[in-house]
Amino acid sequence: MNVIGIVGWKNSGKTTLASAVIRELSARGLTVNSIKHAHHLVDVDQPGTDSYKHRKAGAREVILAGGQRFAIMHELRGAKEPTLDELLTRLGPCDWVVVEGFKTHAHPKIEVHRRDSSHDPLYPQDASIVAVAADYAADFAGPVFDLNNVPAITDFILTREQS
Repeated sequence: MNVIGIVGWKNSGKTTLASAVIRELSARGLTVNSIKHAHHLVDVDQPGTDSYKHRKAGAREVILAGGQRFAIMHELRGAKEPTLDELLTRLGPCDWVVVEGFKTHAHPKIEVHRRDSSHDPLYPQDASIVAVAADYAADFAGPVFDLNNVPAITDFILTREQS
């Protein structure tokens, strides 16, 4: 399983780029899974639903299954947040995993950075950043891509995997 991360500061365009890379990899015939890290309380279930009632009653995991998809909700119930490596083992088989967030993990990452950001780039302090996608000519020792050039970014991801 190949993993590429998309990292950056809030509102930098991480989700837009991650979605575009997933779309491009999928269009090239590859199977893609994704993991999105959130720093806030996440709840994909709605109060009042049966699955919500199951979780609130104390179930550690609830699978909500239907004709189009299924979701597994896992309550940590005080346990530590799982690491990226632990989450990767829970995914089904695929060619690529696109990870949004987990910026402190040491997997290969592409940083999204914008000229008007109030934050400094992450790449000077993170050796696992392998490329930068920006709206300016970032001073990065590796490849710098135009933020909107998804085919070139995807080519880099696939070429890098082969080397």
